[in-house]
Amino acid sequence: MRIKVNGVWAQLEVRTVADVLMHYGMERKRVVVEANGIIVDSELWETTPVADGTVLEIVHFVGGG
Repeated sequence: MRIKVNGVWAQLEVRTVADVLMHYGMERKRVVVEANGIIVDSELWETTPVADGTVLEIVHFVGGG
């Protein structure tokens, strides 16, 4: 299916938000995920479906000083 992740269209075989995070290697990072303009609670990533045309914004936090 074709989804948009952080402004870039990608062809991915995923079913859930959690699958997308695993694809990008971000499943263990502190991130906030927005799906089609709505923030998805991390407890719902495993059950939140991703469909063709879904737009995701994934924001991860970077420490520094």
